Amino acid sequence: MEAELKEEIKRDCIGLLRAASCDEGVIKHCTAVAELALEIAQHQHNDMVDEALVLRGALLHDLGRARSHGIDHGFVGGELARELGLDERLVRIIQRHVGAGITAEEAKELGLPPVNFMPETMEEKIVAHADNLIEDQKRTSIEAELSNVKAKLGESHPSTKRLIALHKEVIGRNVT
Repeated sequence: MEAELKEEIKRDCIGLLRAASCDEGVIKHCTAVAELALEIAQHQHNDMVDEALVLRGALLHDLGRARSHGIDHGFVGGELARELGLDERLVRIIQRHVGAGITAEEAKELGLPPVNFMPETMEEKIVAHADNLIEDQKRTSIEAELSNVKAKLGESHPSTKRLIALHKEVIGRNVT
């Protein structure tokens, strides 16, 4: 991706985050996720994904944190993106980025609309996984993220297996 286009996308997306009243911590987190997501797209999926879409999606993935810091921030952010008239592919990235995805059954249990929030396209998967590997603004390991998920949800929660599978699909190797 050309540097000029990358900077234009960053400027536009950060402007949208600020206009929505996202705080600077969220914006810095989104920027860190975007840098990692773009790296993954370029190194693991060269010419197989829409890099501009990955960059936009990663920069805007936490748009919903302007209104909620709960598990519903992905859904809320997608609805906000839709209100702003953003591309439906961006809406789906934003709504499907939480963890390694949320099934319709899990969504219902969490008080979300009973919709499948599982990432489907490679762009959606890259953004979701890059977000998993950034804690605040720092990169973390898949092992550390797995440990966090197990501590929060339990060793046998389906999210653990989904995170491992997502890592293998996006990064191209098993968890060690």
